[in-house]
Amino acid sequence: MLETVDLSKSFKGNKAVQNVNLYLDQGESVGLLGPNGAGKSTTISMMSTLLKPTSGEIKLNGVNTLGKPDELRKVLGVVPQEIALYQELSAYENLRFFGSIYNLKGQKLENRIQDALEMVGLKDRQKGIVKTFSGGMKRRINIAAALLHEPEILILDEPTVGIDPQSRNHILETVRNLNKEKGTTILYTSHYMEEVEQLCDRLYIMDHGAVIAAGTKLELLSILSSEVTNKVELNHLDDAFIQEVREMEGISKVEAANLQLKIIAKKGTNLIINLVHLAEKHHLQIVNFHTETPSLEDVFLHLTGRTLRD
Repeated sequence: MLETVDLSKSFKGNKAVQNVNLYLDQGESVGLLGPNGAGKSTTISMMSTLLKPTSGEIKLNGVNTLGKPDELRKVLGVVPQEIALYQELSAYENLRFFGSIYNLKGQKLENRIQDALEMVGLKDRQKGIVKTFSGGMKRRINIAAALLHEPEILILDEPTVGIDPQSRNHILETVRNLNKEKGTTILYTSHYMEEVEQLCDRLYIMDHGAVIAAGTKLELLSILSSEVTNKVELNHLDDAFIQEVREMEGISKVEAANLQLKIIAKKGTNLIINLVHLAEKHHLQIVNFHTETPSLEDVFLHLTGRTLRD
């Protein structure tokens, strides 16, 4: 339905996005993941016709849209990362304004406004001034604005950043309903792995402007099929010990937090024996050790060297 072909963007000679190829089938929910600076927002800006690519194509149903962006805009809704509302207007006034941009008028516009407010659970607050709303309520109105023209494709760029748990749950449920009940095609970016695991059929992982992995959850987990994740708690941690753990044979990634190490190691590695000897060398004590099934967060760490929220 929507596809990018070798999509690239450079700013003053610096390549922000390099030869990105991704596709959204009709009715799919697809996650786009990457650490800060990976190129996600630039990619989304190009896909939503807000930014012209340096090279490559964006195809809607097989037809390149770069020369005819209006065809894509008609079927596309975008929920930006930053709140895009008029703070001095009410929720209803905001939606009426954005609806008029979509050439909606009269009773049709009124019906769409009420449907969108119902969808995001704020019908009873439509007369409230936006600047008095919580961050979560503003984001829900932002989503309502993107739904007024009943888009076939909805792009959401980190819609749950910095909001309360109630609004977050409501947004996730709204996205799930749009996809499962209305058949809306979703492209979703987030800094929360559990969100994309709940909502998305397939995932793309970007880093340094390029797609470095793609597939279903099971396909991505298979990347670590020959490795295991181990969590080790010690009575103390120091940099010298952590560095020696990283240098041990068979170790792929090591992440330290508080008094815990998260270690991705090849299967068959005598990790616990080696760790005990190393801890004794540094006069440290292992308090707890357990092995976990690899998660998508582990795959992300393995591929990018960073956690999703870095």
